[in-house]
Amino acid sequence: MADPATEDNKFLFLENDFRNSGVAQADWAAKKMVWVPSEREGFEQASVKEEKGDQALVELSNGQKMTVNKDDIQKMNPPKFSKVEDMAALTFLNEASVLHNLRERYFSSLIYTYSGLFCVVVNPYKMLPIYSEKIIEMYKGKKRHEVPPHIYSITDNAYRNMMQDREDQSILCTGESGAGKTENTKKVIQYLAVVASSHKGKKDVNPDSVAAAVAKQQQAGSLAYGELEKQLLQANPILEAFGNAKTIKNDNSSRFGKFIKLNFDVTGYIVGANIDTYLLEKSRCIRQANTERAFHIFYYMVAGAKDKMREELLLEDFSCYRFLVAGHVEIPGQEDDIMFDETLEAMEIMGFTEEERIGMFKVVSTVLQLGNIKFEKERNSEQATMPDNTAAQKVCHLQGINVTDFTRAILTPRIKVGREVVQKAQTKQQADFAVEALAKAMYERLFRWILARVNKTLDKSKRQSSSFLGILDIAGFEIFEDNSFEQLCINYTNERLQQLFNHTMFILEQEEYKREGIEWNFIDFGLDLLPCIELIERPNNPPGILALLDEECWFPKATDVSFVDKLQNAHSGHSKFSKPKQHKDKLMFSVLHYAGKVDYNAANWLTKNMDPLNDNVTALLNNSSSNFIQDLWKDADRVVGLDTLTKMSESSAPVASTKSKKGMFRTVGQLYKESLGKLMTTLHNTQPNFVRCIIPNHEKRAGKMDSNLVLEQLRCNGVLEGIRICRQGFPNRIVFQEFRQRYEILAANAIPKGFMDGKQACCLMVKHLDLDTNLYRIGQSKMFFRTGVLAQLEEERDLKLTVVIIAFQGQARGFLARKAFSKRQQQLTAMKVIQRNCACYLKLKNWQWWRLFTKVKPLLQVTRQEEEMGQKDEELKAAKEVAAKSEAELKDISQKHTQLLEERAQLESKLHAETELYAESEEMRVRLEAKKQELEEVLHEMEARLEEEEERSLSLQQERKDMEQQLQLMESHIAEEEDARQKLQLEKVAVEGKVKKLEEDVLLMEDQNIKLQKERKLLEERLADMTSNLAEEEEKSKNLTKLKAKHESMISDLEVRMKKEEKGRQDMEKAKRKVEAELADLQEQHADLQAQLAELRAQLAAKEEELQATQARLEDESNQRGMAVKRVRELEALLQEMQEDLEAERAARGKVEAARRDLGEELNALRTELEDSLDTTAAQQELRAKREQEVALLKKTMEDEGRSHDAQVQDLRQKHSQAVEELSEQLEQAKRVRAGLEKAKQTLEKETADLSADLRSLASAKQDVEHKKKKVEGQLNDLHSRFNESERQRTELGERVSKMTVELDSVTSVLNDAEGKNIKLSKDVSALTSQLQDAQELLSEETRQKLNLSGRLRQMEDDRNSLMEQLEEETEAKRGVERQVSSLNMQLSDYKKKLDEMSGTVEMLEESKKRLQRDLEAANGEYEEKASAYDKLEKSRIRLQQELEDVLMDLDSQRQLVSNLEKKQKKFDQMLAEERAVSSKFADERDRAEADVREKETRVLALARALDDSQNALEEAEKSMKGLRAEMEDLISSKDDVGKNVHDLEKAKRGLEAIVDEMRTQMEELEDELQVAEDAKLRLEVNTQALRAQHERELHARDEMGEEKRKQLLKQVRELEAELEEERKQRGQASGSKKKLEGELKDMEDQLEATSRGRDEAIKQLRKIQGQVKDLQRELEDSRASQKEVLASARESERRSKVMEADIVQLHEMLAAAERARKQAETERDELAEELASNSSGKSMLSDEKRRMDAKISQLEEELEEEQANVESLNDRLRKSQQLVDQLGAELAAERTSSQTKEGSRQQLERQNRDLKAKLQEMEGQGRSKLKSSIAALEAKLREVEEQLEIESRERQANAKNLRQKEKKLKDLTIQVEDERKQAQQYKDQAEKGNVRVKQLKHQLEEAEEEAQRVAAARRKLQRELEEASEANDTLNREVSSLRSKLRRGGSGGEAAYSSPSPRSSSGGGSSMRSLGLGGSISRRSAIKENSVELQEEEPRSPSPGGCSPPLEPRGEVYTPDE
Repeated sequence: MADPATEDNKFLFLENDFRNSGVAQADWAAKKMVWVPSEREGFEQASVKEEKGDQALVELSNGQKMTVNKDDIQKMNPPKFSKVEDMAALTFLNEASVLHNLRERYFSSLIYTYSGLFCVVVNPYKMLPIYSEKIIEMYKGKKRHEVPPHIYSITDNAYRNMMQDREDQSILCTGESGAGKTENTKKVIQYLAVVASSHKGKKDVNPDSVAAAVAKQQQAGSLAYGELEKQLLQANPILEAFGNAKTIKNDNSSRFGKFIKLNFDVTGYIVGANIDTYLLEKSRCIRQANTERAFHIFYYMVAGAKDKMREELLLEDFSCYRFLVAGHVEIPGQEDDIMFDETLEAMEIMGFTEEERIGMFKVVSTVLQLGNIKFEKERNSEQATMPDNTAAQKVCHLQGINVTDFTRAILTPRIKVGREVVQKAQTKQQADFAVEALAKAMYERLFRWILARVNKTLDKSKRQSSSFLGILDIAGFEIFEDNSFEQLCINYTNERLQQLFNHTMFILEQEEYKREGIEWNFIDFGLDLLPCIELIERPNNPPGILALLDEECWFPKATDVSFVDKLQNAHSGHSKFSKPKQHKDKLMFSVLHYAGKVDYNAANWLTKNMDPLNDNVTALLNNSSSNFIQDLWKDADRVVGLDTLTKMSESSAPVASTKSKKGMFRTVGQLYKESLGKLMTTLHNTQPNFVRCIIPNHEKRAGKMDSNLVLEQLRCNGVLEGIRICRQGFPNRIVFQEFRQRYEILAANAIPKGFMDGKQACCLMVKHLDLDTNLYRIGQSKMFFRTGVLAQLEEERDLKLTVVIIAFQGQARGFLARKAFSKRQQQLTAMKVIQRNCACYLKLKNWQWWRLFTKVKPLLQVTRQEEEMGQKDEELKAAKEVAAKSEAELKDISQKHTQLLEERAQLESKLHAETELYAESEEMRVRLEAKKQELEEVLHEMEARLEEEEERSLSLQQERKDMEQQLQLMESHIAEEEDARQKLQLEKVAVEGKVKKLEEDVLLMEDQNIKLQKERKLLEERLADMTSNLAEEEEKSKNLTKLKAKHESMISDLEVRMKKEEKGRQDMEKAKRKVEAELADLQEQHADLQAQLAELRAQLAAKEEELQATQARLEDESNQRGMAVKRVRELEALLQEMQEDLEAERAARGKVEAARRDLGEELNALRTELEDSLDTTAAQQELRAKREQEVALLKKTMEDEGRSHDAQVQDLRQKHSQAVEELSEQLEQAKRVRAGLEKAKQTLEKETADLSADLRSLASAKQDVEHKKKKVEGQLNDLHSRFNESERQRTELGERVSKMTVELDSVTSVLNDAEGKNIKLSKDVSALTSQLQDAQELLSEETRQKLNLSGRLRQMEDDRNSLMEQLEEETEAKRGVERQVSSLNMQLSDYKKKLDEMSGTVEMLEESKKRLQRDLEAANGEYEEKASAYDKLEKSRIRLQQELEDVLMDLDSQRQLVSNLEKKQKKFDQMLAEERAVSSKFADERDRAEADVREKETRVLALARALDDSQNALEEAEKSMKGLRAEMEDLISSKDDVGKNVHDLEKAKRGLEAIVDEMRTQMEELEDELQVAEDAKLRLEVNTQALRAQHERELHARDEMGEEKRKQLLKQVRELEAELEEERKQRGQASGSKKKLEGELKDMEDQLEATSRGRDEAIKQLRKIQGQVKDLQRELEDSRASQKEVLASARESERRSKVMEADIVQLHEMLAAAERARKQAETERDELAEELASNSSGKSMLSDEKRRMDAKISQLEEELEEEQANVESLNDRLRKSQQLVDQLGAELAAERTSSQTKEGSRQQLERQNRDLKAKLQEMEGQGRSKLKSSIAALEAKLREVEEQLEIESRERQANAKNLRQKEKKLKDLTIQVEDERKQAQQYKDQAEKGNVRVKQLKHQLEEAEEEAQRVAAARRKLQRELEEASEANDTLNREVSSLRSKLRRGGSGGEAAYSSPSPRSSSGGGSSMRSLGLGGSISRRSAIKENSVELQEEEPRSPSPGGCSPPLEPRGEVYTPDE
């Protein structure tokens, strides 16, 4: 039998078979595998053979070759990613890889796969054992990555997130029909029912009633549910019966979407549920496809209803119903009658009453009967008739309505036309449509009622729920051939859900990137779907599809075509909307969704959206005799009536809708949009979890996958959309450790040896791999890669591995080949030796001496010796076995001994702890007694209070009765407040949403904070790196001094220039600041002047115009001069008045001469004008004297004309007066402007003064800063020198430490050697003992006295063992052994005398005995020597241990010194870092100042340019003035009479000249200020140069000071070293005394340890006992407190029970009264119903009364139900309170028993405590006496150490003071360091370039040298081979010559027949010599040497026949017999 666990696991866990195999990896790497598009399989795998531009030649798996476009090829993932659990981890995220991964997992029966946030489920079409209770337990509480993908994992994570984060969760299951949405929803509910059940431990009360229903849900095992969980599971069969149907794709397809909302309390238990549904396919109840079924309930009811119910429901056979198109379509494996019974049982569990069930089935039967109503046309008209009304009668009987009214309402309904109501005959089509619409509406209302009823049952405790988990089961994206209104709604829903997914994924990605600290431009992918969603749902500007559809429904003459036309007009330019060109139908339009383009057919959309009904029939149903039917149609007034149908029929269009019933009607689109909006707000407020179900094939076959079908679903489900989002970022994530482990081979030399942080290692690896920074990001815990990067790395890794493996294989093959060759050589030599020996044997076998030798050899003594040796070996083995057994026994005994000791120690520790606990318990007892007394007092008080409270309770009962009356009044208020509470709840939901948003913001802020902290840590790490880099750079700078020397001259010049420039810049900055301030003032003044100039010019222009006008007038007057004398006089008078006014103005101007600007100029101009006018009047007087005669003649004419001119003069006067007023106003304005300017001037002067003061303060501050800078630089140099000295000291200390470690290593090696020698000695001793045992056994065989010897030897062995354990007794043991040996020697000599007298056989034994005696003596001598050596070694070991301890002490002190220095170094580094920060700040400020200087320089230049421009303008103005003067002179010369005009021009000229003069003065002032600024700049330059010189001097002085301090520190270090050496000497002297004291100390320490152990154990026991006592006291207190609480609660519960009993009695009375009222109402209702039946004519009058009565009845029923519910709740409370009382009584009894037992144990512990205290006192007295002596010695040592510590602390304080001083100096020096560092950086750059060049040259040199070395090595090799060859040749020549001489000798002896081996050998040598060449290998040379050796061996050693050597013996020796 197979293990079920393993069988389950194979459907969940991945078999690690192929993807980690090297074969697959190599195959993938070698073939360049890719995916190629295929029509049949979607994608096929192929290998790229050749690439040609945009085309590629690929070979398919079947061997077929084809060319494909490169854009169509998709890359394949490495085998490492095969069957990966999360497809987001794929390195190539493409459609082919996703499809392949899903296919591979599906074929391995792994149906669940993650894809980022999605869990993709593929329907297996078979039952898998992965939903059992065991699997639920496996997934309980596990994280997503800890277990394989499963719907349970998604559910568990959602549940845990809800519990931990208190955030609502949702699981969204979408997919096509048949993909498994409903099944997965069931699994979610099943899992939550197990995990979150509130009745986990309780058994079911009535298992028989629910056995069948629950068994269906519990497929895998017996799962225990509570009542609510059972109801939740049983809600599913009811909804499936009424909402599911058989389709082509699925036998149990949900024809509606649902959102199941499970409510949980704070503890995580299910406390209620709620179900919402969407888009029920109600059209299925009237028509289906041939192979499909209507809703299951039709078939269940017809097949399963029994006789009585069948008659009551008027059921018939399946074939009798027209709406069941295909009759009884059966589902395989399902019986409809059994399913009907299960549905009824589920209804019982859900609490459906019998009346409700019958009402439901009546409605279902009515729907079927409606299909049987047939209509026919009348002959002469289109009117419909009903020839057979049996079906209608059945319908009316079932629905409780009148048949005639029903037929009239169907055939001739009443319609409102205007204000009149008219009966209108219906056509056959209209009647059929009305019946079908009625059937659909009836079934839909029934389904909604069932849902509300289920929700009412499930929603048990709404107030207790704290959070919920929602499960959305809704159809996925649909693209059919004909897509209608339903598909638009579903696709719109999926668009919104996909937007939610994209937004969620965007947020999670953002959080991941933020958490890992990765920079990425975030893209909100949720916005991608916004255009399509707005196209569907937008309300206006322009309206969307649904809004336009609703709008069309308002218009009576609207059609589907007009709707599509409006759509086209409104959205023709929309990117997501188009009109399909291939379709000619006007009703078609296309929408581009995220899953693809969908063509929609808008036929009957207005009808579907409006969902019209016959309002006559609905009114009848609303007034039905059945309460159930009335409840279904209670909102019948909201349906679309027939008046709309008539309007639509008039327009000869399909049925459309208008706004009816005063705004009550709402369209299907509006309702669906609202419900979807609510759903989306709910989902947005939850944390969503996405499940995507996929149908693998349409054949419902297991193990088959249609690739194209799956790809289409992946697009529609948004999986590929999610992958698209993944591609935008960094989808491949890998942990640092895994990345390093897998890809370190690619960067083997990049990572140094030793430990390194994973992140640093990965950074180094990535740098080494030269990856583009855009392809990866490094986070805090993992690496992030773009798609394809890991595949590239895998390829590189495979190439690297192939190279390594090929090299390894080469080495292995070479080794094996060499081994085989050497084996062959050995075989060859062995063959030669065997041949030689065989030849020798053949020659010797007939030789007489040889025969004699073979016969004599067995008789020799040597042959027997081997037998004896064998016997001895056996005896030795037996003795060794005995010894091993004894050793094993000894080990067991020692182990037992140690165990016993440990147990004893544990027991002692326990005793100690118990004694402690006992002491604590004693204390607690005393406290408890005190508390007990206090509590008893409190108890008495409480009893008194109780009596008072009882009296109060009696009074309160009376008050309660009064309160009950008030309660009735309050209930009405509560109802109102309930409404208000609901409103508040809505507001609360909104507020919670806001709060969640705020919490999200807070989380974001926290993330940012964490990120900043991480950045801070990174910066700190960088700082640390910078400090280390600084040290390295300083070392490098030392190396760069040579280069520095070359460039010093240039640098010094540059430095001088730079300093000058810096000083110049600083001076320039100051000057610029001054100039800028002045310039700003001047600019303002300049602007004011320009404004004034513009005003003056405007006035000039105006005055010029006036002058021209006056000139014209003067010309006119000159013509009529004689006529206008009077007018002239009047004008003169006016001029005189003006003169007076001007004089007044002059006086005013004298007072305000300080202004001296525009007004002064104007006044001067006016003065000049007046003077000119006076001059002109004088000339006129002269003319007048000359022409008086003419005037006298003309007087008469003048008088006549004067009258006419009087009027004109008056007008002119008025004009003049107005002009004067205007001038006076202008003067006043000018005065005001002047006053303002004066104020501005004063403020500007103050500002300039302040600025100059600031400048001075800045200059002084700058000087201070420069002084400080110099000081800091000096301090920095000192610190640098100190730092270098500390570095040197640290290095010296490091060297010392290394030396010490070396010495330590040598000491340890010496110790190890000593221990090794010791072990060898012990082995020798054991060997000697074994020899002794052998001798004893030999002697025991001969004599009895040998037994005594063996006993003594055993005693010796025991003595030796005791000597090994105790070193002090070794000398005595040695003496004993020597005595025993001497006695043994004496006995042996006696035995010798006795043995001499024995026979010859005994002589042999005597010889053996002598030999043994010698051995024994030698062994004893060796033993003594080794014992003495052991003593010496032991002494040396003790000495070395002491030295080691001294060395360790020194090491510790050195380490402390090093640690102190390191601390100082760290402090110094910190100070350095701070100084660097300060210096960087100063550098930044300097840079800013330089930037400001540059800006101000540019501004100065701009101002200079502006000044030049203004000067040019002035020059041009002067030129124009000169021109004007010339023109004026011309005018004066040409026209004497126009004098006034000339004077005006001269006045303007003077004003302009005054302005020009002022501008010149300003220019001169500016130039003077510039000159002053330049002088100040020069002065500053001089000052800065002087300061620099002084600074350099101070630096030099500080350097000298630093060197002196360094020397002083060095002196101090040397003195410290001398002191250290003295201390070492003292330690050496003290060590001697220490060794003496150590013996005494050890004894004392042993005694101390023993006493301390006993004391510690006793203390521990005491503490334990005290702790127990404390716990007991606490438990006692808790038990007493709980007892009191229980008593109080019991009393309260008794009171409550009494009150509740009284309430129950009252409620029973009220119930009885209500029952009576209900019965009366029912009787009244029956009477009214009878009266209604009899009086049908007066029905309309009585219907209102009936409704009122019904309302009253319903109210009474509701009140009854509420009362019953109250009674039930009160009963529940009573039961709970009784249970509580029982529980508390049991607990009280238990507490009493436990307190008694604890009291007894406490007394026992007290006794033990006393005994232990007595023992403790004795032990402490003994310990004190022993400790005093040791403590005195230790105290002396302590004093010495404390004195040393005080000296060191003083030194540290002094050092700390120096450090503080130097820290101050450091701050000053950091600025200089920064400057030097910048220069050093430049030099480094140059040096690095030079180094790079040098490295390149070195590299080339090295390569050349390597080439030369290779050539030299080859040459040497050749030379060696030549030499070896020549040597071999010489040796061969020698051997040949020797062989020749032997041959000659052999030839002369005549024994040529026996010399056969030598020619062979010579021939062999010759052949080998022939095979040799100059370039011969080493193997050949070795062969030659072996041949030469053999030839030498073959020389004759003894005279033998033929000079042949005898054959070899087995040991390899050659026997040569004597002649």
